Amino acid sequence: MTAIGLTLIGGAVVAQVAPMEAVQWDKRRLDQLDRNVRRLERALTQRNAAGQPVLVEPDPEVVALQGQMQIMDRRLSDLEQTFQRVNADGERLTFQLDEATRDNAVLARRLRDAEARIEKIEKAAEEEAELNGPIVAHSPTGDAGQDLAAAVRLLGTDAVRGERALETVIVTWPNTPQSREANSRLGDLHVAARDNAAAVPAYAAALNGWPRTAWAPETTLKLAEALRATDRNTQACGALTEFTRRYAETATAAQKTRATQLRTRANCS
Repeated sequence: MTAIGLTLIGGAVVAQVAPMEAVQWDKRRLDQLDRNVRRLERALTQRNAAGQPVLVEPDPEVVALQGQMQIMDRRLSDLEQTFQRVNADGERLTFQLDEATRDNAVLARRLRDAEARIEKIEKAAEEEAELNGPIVAHSPTGDAGQDLAAAVRLLGTDAVRGERALETVIVTWPNTPQSREANSRLGDLHVAARDNAAAVPAYAAALNGWPRTAWAPETTLKLAEALRATDRNTQACGALTEFTRRYAETATAAQKTRATQLRTRANCS
């Protein structure tokens, strides 16, 4: 705020503008301002009542400022609408992105499942080719005894592959003690599978030449049982005769008892 004063300089009156101290708006000054406003209101009311209304014309600068404010309001409204559209587009894009992410997750899971199924099918095909292919001579260790021991160990964990391992020993090492023992074990597998017809030739091959081994007496009795089970009692009696002639001396009491029982069942003379 400023104060205006007049000074006579060289016969001329010069206006002087001096800064005024800032008003300290305490309670007393505020009360005084309120009284002055009320006086002004009464004066305006009296002039209006006397037919001398007070006309307040708008300040051109205020009008211009109001116009600028209206323009700014419109621009602000436009900006708000634009921002709302951008927000809506952003929400829509976010939703689409979420959908795409979910779709990608589903596709990735389906792809993994398909790959797992394909791998399983390929593995099954390889196993089928391995298990159903022809038996060819092959020695994993280069030694008949070690090949047989490996086949027996494999029987304990995988019967199908163990059976093929025994057949491989038979093909790889023909006319050997290991080949005969492999045939004896192969006959046992056929009996366990209730295939006595297949067990007969396996036991017969194991006893080719009537080997003097620890398993020979038992295998002879098993051959007789398989022959009787396939309605070949005459041949079963022949096997029991060979048991008595070749292995009775080294057979156990239990084996001898079984031989007697088999003779009775096969109606041996």
